[in-house]
Amino acid sequence: MRLATPVLHTSRLRLRPFTDADGDRLFALHGNTRVMRYWDSPPWTERARAERFLSNCRTMEEEGTGARVAVDRVSDGAFVGWCGLSAWNPVYRSASLGYCLDEPMWGHGYAPEAAHALLRWAFGTLDLNRVQAEADTRNPASARVLEKLGFVREGTLREDCVVNGEVSDSWVYGLIRREWRPEADPR
Repeated sequence: MRLATPVLHTSRLRLRPFTDADGDRLFALHGNTRVMRYWDSPPWTERARAERFLSNCRTMEEEGTGARVAVDRVSDGAFVGWCGLSAWNPVYRSASLGYCLDEPMWGHGYAPEAAHALLRWAFGTLDLNRVQAEADTRNPASARVLEKLGFVREGTLREDCVVNGEVSDSWVYGLIRREWRPEADPR
């Protein structure tokens, strides 16, 4: 079942399907060691990783398992990063939220703004009941983003990631439909 990737707008952002032209931006984003500090994989060192990411976005859309969108700033068209829903399960009415923003875009409220727009679309279009997200326990900024969106910390996955020999824990967050506030401004 195909799931069309949406085009969404907020007052400051445009969320859109990725194009092949986004490859260099993705490689720069995921190649940044500070951006990737709390990810479950090391920074990209090969440009081919960006091509695989773009291919994976198309596969998610074609197979109906999720949607990843590029996020641009409306005022100047600058690439902010991306936001996405994966592991969509229409039977359980659940999905997982993820996002990655370029370092100069941190601290401006873009992550909760983009995620909120995507969640509004997903709760309406996909009839979700639950969205799950994870944040590295060493990344309180990402935890704050999720909490602004209404996610509740449900537990800790102990030593669930080992990246370049470094072991880390993750917090698991959940947002259920009856607690979702689509009218709230998460910034």
